Amino acid sequence: MHITAIILTYNEAIHIERAICSIQPFADQICVVDSGSADDTRDIARELGAEVHTHAFVNQAKQFQWALDTLDIRGQWVLRLDADEIIEPDLAERIATELPELPADVVGVNFKRKHIFMDRWVRHGGRYPLVMLRLWRHGHGRIEDRWMDEHMVVWGGRTVTFEGGFADHNLHDLGYFTDKHNKYATREAIEVLNQRLHLFARDEALNAHSASAQAALKRWVKERIYNRIPFTLSATLYFLWRYLFQLGFLDGRSGLVYHFLQGYWYRFLVGAKVMELERAVAHLHDKNQICAELSRLTGHRLVAAQPEAAAVPNVHPDPLATRT
Repeated sequence: MHITAIILTYNEAIHIERAICSIQPFADQICVVDSGSADDTRDIARELGAEVHTHAFVNQAKQFQWALDTLDIRGQWVLRLDADEIIEPDLAERIATELPELPADVVGVNFKRKHIFMDRWVRHGGRYPLVMLRLWRHGHGRIEDRWMDEHMVVWGGRTVTFEGGFADHNLHDLGYFTDKHNKYATREAIEVLNQRLHLFARDEALNAHSASAQAALKRWVKERIYNRIPFTLSATLYFLWRYLFQLGFLDGRSGLVYHFLQGYWYRFLVGAKVMELERAVAHLHDKNQICAELSRLTGHRLVAAQPEAAAVPNVHPDPLATRT
């Protein structure tokens, strides 16, 4: 069963060799889609035998879907891998040996991702395992069209979960971490505002059948409960839940740094940005004007949905429509 891996990059010279080497034992085609790196990312990828493509970046979802729609994907299966992620040898062996044996009704494979922070595995605080759909039959999957927290979704069959090592291990420092999450917070604030104001189409394809049940449950809790609580309270409660009740304190000092920054500071920052942006557009009532002002404030090009395009365009099959 031939496998095509797709990796999105931007200035990932520190990570790309490690990522590619981790999948070479089983990947027949490795495609790197770069958005204009100024470092040696593309040269390193080419030297390791990867196909390198360059495409302007809008957001993660649009970049990855461009790859699915445009590249000459030769594999029967497609793997999504971030540049700072690693497929460890035990999972690589499982993919190589067990994937060809899967029955035809299996169209997607979930992995259990662990997070490495300051070179330590964050085992607690609800951070392991994060069950994510990352491998699917070509023609049976797409990525959600969202500004943040986008997931792969599949249709036409069921999913299974492979055991084995799958790690998110970013080698950059805390400055990079906080800068990245500041950008994430802006994109997530856009998603929250869209949920409240119905500015443009929202992709609702994620569910327990189209991806992992865990991912679907987390999305439901975030959008139906968490986002409706004042952020000054919700961020505090979320951190306490993770750090005390989900035993995040067992992750040590580096774990405290991680859970505080990712589980409190980041969530608080998202809420603060939502508040800031809501105030900035409170005097506007036309959705086109709201999107124009949000585009100016966030640096992201947002376009209001037209009446005839209120739903997500059905360019790709809807997992709900073809669910078996």
